[in-house]
Amino acid sequence: MPPKRLKSARSSAGIKGKSKGKTIQSTAQVETLGHPDDIFPMVLTSATQELFGCRTDEDVTRESPYKLLKKDDIIQDIKTRAAVSDFSPVKQIVLDYPEDELLLVFDRDFTYDQCFYLVLTSEAKDRIFNVMLEPPQPKTPEVFEREVNKTPEPKPWISLGSELEIDEESFKETREKLWYKFSRVRRKFGAPVCFSDRNIADAKDDYQHCASYQDSRFSIKQMQRDCGMQAVPRLQSSSAQTQWKFQRNVFTQYTPRELSDEEKETILQSESLKNFCISVTPRVLQALQQEEIMNVFCDDWKALGPAAEDGDWSGKVSEGLMLYQAFTDQKYTKDKIISSINWHPNIYGVIAVALTHTKEKRLNESSTFVVGASHIVFYSFSDPSNPQLLLECPDDIFAFEFCPSDPNIIVGGCMNGQVVLWDISAHVTHLQGAQPGKDASVNTDTFDLDDNKENKTPAVRYCAVSALESSHKAPITDVQWLPPTFEVTRAGLPVENKYNISTQVVTCSPDCAIMFWDVRVTKPLSQSASDRKQNADQKTPHSVPDTFKHLDRTWKPLFRVSLPKIDTSGEYAPLKFSLEHYTCNGNNTGRTKEEANENDDGSEVIPDYSRLRVPSAKTLTTLEDVNTRLYIGTEDGEIVYTDWKLAKDDSGRLQSAKPLHCFSIHHWLVNTVQRSPFFKDIILTTGSWNFAIWKEGVMDGPIIMSPSSEQVCTVGCWSLSRPAVFFIGKEDGSIEVWNLLEKSSEPVQVNAHVTNAKITCIKPWTASSKQHFLAVTDDLGMVRVFEIPKTLYVPSRSESLTVKKYFELEEDRLKDLLKRSELWAKQKKEAEELNKRTESNKPVETLSENEEQNLKAHDDYVMLEESILKGLGLWPATADTQDT
Repeated sequence: MPPKRLKSARSSAGIKGKSKGKTIQSTAQVETLGHPDDIFPMVLTSATQELFGCRTDEDVTRESPYKLLKKDDIIQDIKTRAAVSDFSPVKQIVLDYPEDELLLVFDRDFTYDQCFYLVLTSEAKDRIFNVMLEPPQPKTPEVFEREVNKTPEPKPWISLGSELEIDEESFKETREKLWYKFSRVRRKFGAPVCFSDRNIADAKDDYQHCASYQDSRFSIKQMQRDCGMQAVPRLQSSSAQTQWKFQRNVFTQYTPRELSDEEKETILQSESLKNFCISVTPRVLQALQQEEIMNVFCDDWKALGPAAEDGDWSGKVSEGLMLYQAFTDQKYTKDKIISSINWHPNIYGVIAVALTHTKEKRLNESSTFVVGASHIVFYSFSDPSNPQLLLECPDDIFAFEFCPSDPNIIVGGCMNGQVVLWDISAHVTHLQGAQPGKDASVNTDTFDLDDNKENKTPAVRYCAVSALESSHKAPITDVQWLPPTFEVTRAGLPVENKYNISTQVVTCSPDCAIMFWDVRVTKPLSQSASDRKQNADQKTPHSVPDTFKHLDRTWKPLFRVSLPKIDTSGEYAPLKFSLEHYTCNGNNTGRTKEEANENDDGSEVIPDYSRLRVPSAKTLTTLEDVNTRLYIGTEDGEIVYTDWKLAKDDSGRLQSAKPLHCFSIHHWLVNTVQRSPFFKDIILTTGSWNFAIWKEGVMDGPIIMSPSSEQVCTVGCWSLSRPAVFFIGKEDGSIEVWNLLEKSSEPVQVNAHVTNAKITCIKPWTASSKQHFLAVTDDLGMVRVFEIPKTLYVPSRSESLTVKKYFELEEDRLKDLLKRSELWAKQKKEAEELNKRTESNKPVETLSENEEQNLKAHDDYVMLEESILKGLGLWPATADTQDT
């Protein structure tokens, strides 16, 4: 509801500000005639409306015209677009506004001559909200009667100058009038009158009609014309057939309708059936003969083969995803497979990929005892032809991740089971491109070998590597940082994180173990000052940051979680896992995304991991509301749901409890276990030829499971902007786009020929509100970055709520299916028992009766065969016929 016009020229906020000694200069500057001074009418362009989510008749309507805008978003828009920003006239007012959110009102009726107006004071905002929340007072019949019977009273005329305009537009006589006098002849006065009928054409003293005509000698051009007009709205009646786009899963329970024996016999003996069989027999025989000669169901177009499309190495997709950038380097990616990929959290357009050797290359190296170098390569949009940074690895890296508290810290898992840490703080400037003219070799972490003197790409050696004897015994397939909101003790109990910094890492490996690691110093170093000075003066062949010097080759896991099988002996072999990121409401919170993207003016304190110490578990508060259960995908295609907390056995020793549930949904190698960014209890898993969606708390199985496809699903990921959209990568190099709100049985888009090799990784990234990317890698060492179209990243209205209801319906469907399965199994068991009882009561037939029935059935078959062959003309002639 817009503010009333009859407010005073100075709002209550202005009076209050004046009493405090502040000058409201900005309000006076924007004050105009026709509206109160505590609002500011303004026009918002379509770009601004889409940026702030206030599109007319979509986000804001006549029924819901209010929109709260964040003060920081408006300030950021003013900084970004400067004078072009629609909020630049009220810049100072926004900066002085005391609260974090400003109220924007959609003025559909143009009450203040603009389509929007911004509320400039918190008092006006509260007043509008109070009026909006105040329920309408119903009018009593007495009030209606008084209004009906009230006689309108005339009001005195107040001249505002309109009568002058009316006087000017009105016509006035300015010329003198001509006087004409008509009289009768004097002699005819008093004469008798005689009336009779006569023809007007014969009368000479009567009138004649003078018709108007167009004179060709001259013409008058009409320059101005005053006329009245009344606008009448055009009415149109139309109709349309609306089709429901969203498919829903429904089912119908039915029972077969069978004919009685008498009806069957009547139909078989009918003449119409015999005539039908006689008429279609030649066509059926011809079709069978053609089927034997050739395959009539072969698709000739597919048999030709899309040779031109197969040779398209660029990966361009005509519809949906559009290729934005491609990265490759023959020096580092030759005979390599990309096993993991991650976008840099803070720097635009920087992407890191982990390269591993192929199986053939690894076998050759093992036979020749020559081990090739392993790297993590950084690419950038600014220079796609050359790698920007190299991370040296002790062995092939299968998984790595940036630290959420400090993106300069990277953790990775090696093929030999060791955990590696890097610190790239000295190369941030190079990645940002702030020093394009300087040589990258100024960084102290570059190698001094002869091979790297020719290569200008800076290389970084790892800071620390875990102890080999305490590491995994198989390749590390997944690694994740614990969120900064909590940490765990050696018993697996979640406790408060006093540092508010991510300091612990979780890894898994097919050696049937999940390990938790802590990057902090376990106890204070007892070295003297002279020893520390001597160690600092020592120079290693490769200058390495001492961030994690205390962990190098002595790092051991905090505790180990084993995965024993539920029903049989042995253990599960995990490949991927997913844990819930805990978010608390108190002060113990980690840095938000906005804090991570603040100005690089040194105001943000970057944690120094070399000075962090592990606090005593006795001084930490246990967090009871942290979810310690996680989903695990195994190499046998199983989805395991277990708890990482250790429990004491009968002897008092801490050991891992058995998993809570295990489901064999995928046939082999689960390659994706990922939680939805919108729903913390929804998990996507992919493996073998299908994918499944799980809901935490539902212990009966997946709520959604796709049908088996022709190609193997190699990877999957959720969309970062739409709750209903996710991507599935295939072995043939295609990407499927699924939208649960449109189709749940098949993808809405299939982007074929994205690459000619198997897709190994998919990683989405949001560069801005209007630019979304999808990075795709293959086993040929090539990275392709596709730009996601607007239809796939702009969510529909209330999409999150609709998807949530859809998941609830699928959960109810699963429960109903389980109940029906139990009922059907019970009915089947009862039917089998009834059949056994009836069979036991039947009289036993003798051997001679069985032989007679078999002989009769054989004779009937021989007669039927003879009649069919005679009808086809294939029955051999008898001996009597041949003699004649």
